[in-house]
Amino acid sequence: MAKIKVGIIGCGGIANSKHLPALQKNEDLCEVVAFCDIVEERAKKAAEDFGTAGAKVYTDYHELLSDPSIDVVHVCTPNVAHSEITIAAFEAAKDVYCEKPMSNSPVEAQKMVDAWKKSGKQFTIGYQNRFRPEVQNLHASCVAGDLGDIYYAKAHAVRRRGVPTWGVFMDKAQQGGGPLIDIGTHALDITLWCMGNYDIDSVTGSVFYKLGGLQQATEGNLFGPWDPKTYEVEDSAMGFIKMKNGATIGLEASWALNILESREASTTLCGTAAGAEIHSGMSYDKNELIYNRGRNGQLMEEKLSPVGGVAYFGGGSGDEGCIDCRQWLEAVANDTEPLVKPEEALAVTQILDAIYQSARENKEIKF
Repeated sequence: MAKIKVGIIGCGGIANSKHLPALQKNEDLCEVVAFCDIVEERAKKAAEDFGTAGAKVYTDYHELLSDPSIDVVHVCTPNVAHSEITIAAFEAAKDVYCEKPMSNSPVEAQKMVDAWKKSGKQFTIGYQNRFRPEVQNLHASCVAGDLGDIYYAKAHAVRRRGVPTWGVFMDKAQQGGGPLIDIGTHALDITLWCMGNYDIDSVTGSVFYKLGGLQQATEGNLFGPWDPKTYEVEDSAMGFIKMKNGATIGLEASWALNILESREASTTLCGTAAGAEIHSGMSYDKNELIYNRGRNGQLMEEKLSPVGGVAYFGGGSGDEGCIDCRQWLEAVANDTEPLVKPEEALAVTQILDAIYQSARENKEIKF
């Protein structure tokens, strides 16, 4: 079988730290043949580090999309460009892997879904945390009904001080938001996926601009002090989501909060038969999954054995980004459905936007 030919649009941090290493580790399935960035030097450097011999370099993504030899496009640009590029890629008959969040706007996200359905091509969003062993284990338990009726959940995405100081993370015009749209999106995706519930009833939210503009708040930041004068997005956001079956989800997202526990890409699920918590983030040396339930007249806690992980999806191994990439390439090659479905990512985008809207208008947002 011929290798899948991949083009990268956006050659910044997420392309070089996640997408390109993962594609390189799956080189038995693909080869990266084209690179595009508005900064030509960035595209050239990525091509030198990860491209095939003779890989093409562009500064206009339309030129990359016009190459009929390219099968798949990875969209790794700032959030506000996701929709325009993804829709153009479908019109050019490419399969598309778009980095999370799907879009900064639910209207634009819906346009992406509509263009995908019209194209008949493959489409997924970069929620690689689903492929972590503890998340796979929890999802399997939920599907099996081990937790019973899950009626309360928390989606955790809180850093004590973890403001990203590179790229355009603090630029509202480029990203559309801060920690809610950056890391809150992962925690909410895990929670909804494990609950298997995307039927939203209402959303209420609060958004805070408290620490981003304070010089003294930059002390101890994981990535070094940020510039308060250029910090434009929220530093914390909290949401309350009610589903149509009555289940509720509390979502907490922050890059900077005066709190002791830093916990992100994590979830807490409470069911009628048992509960479960994933611990992950800056406060934890390693990721944990803890089930809690009653047994033999006592309350019990169960943890994953520390004997190692499990290989998923055709023998793939390595980090979750590598495994995510492999199942995506196999979905393209075999015309099977990717694990992360566009409609699920659309629901996440709709909830995140509703939290912002609720905070702006000081009211509950009904779906």
